[in-house]
Amino acid sequence: MKKTSIFFSVISLLVLACNNASRGKETNSPAMHEAHLMPAGSGSYCDSVNAGLIKNDTMKGSPHRIAMATVNGTHAHIEYGSPGVKDRVIWGGLVAYDKVWVTGAHNATSIQFSQPVTIGDKMLPKGTYALFTIPGKETWQVIINSRYEQHLADDYQQQEDLVRITVKPTEVMMTSRLTYSVRPNGDSEGEIKMQWEKLAISLPFKTNVK
Repeated sequence: MKKTSIFFSVISLLVLACNNASRGKETNSPAMHEAHLMPAGSGSYCDSVNAGLIKNDTMKGSPHRIAMATVNGTHAHIEYGSPGVKDRVIWGGLVAYDKVWVTGAHNATSIQFSQPVTIGDKMLPKGTYALFTIPGKETWQVIINSRYEQHLADDYQQQEDLVRITVKPTEVMMTSRLTYSVRPNGDSEGEIKMQWEKLAISLPFKTNVK
């Protein structure tokens, strides 16, 4: 009986250790974090389409995706829907010029900062916000709105805007599935980048962590 009890105790400890190791990997790895929160395979599918590994994008809808990075102790976390180009005219077609756009699909694109940040000349407290844009032929308006729980731009209210800055889009290689990224840009600055089709926009931010 003692040998049996010891055997099961050892097995239980091994299982617990494996489970703890798995949880640690999920918490510390952005890739595993994204895979854990998204529908199975959607992130790798979009990346494969963008890399040209999948030539014919047959996925219907706009899968939920995540982009994140930690800059100078401030974690920036973006959640968005990722539509595909699929032989459509995007700029001035599917996405109208000079109108507020959710800059993704389905619910408003949300961005969460774990610490206060400065965008333009505006300091934002830590929290979760909506990110909208107004695309133009030459320049875009990037908007940080106080209410992130919105469907598309249906309930958008300009009076709830916290930040509006003007950016100039740049040309990039073909990106079939809309994609966000967050990158450090120096010791205390970061950059949020959105690219789709052959255009990209960047939104710089500064951390306030000393």
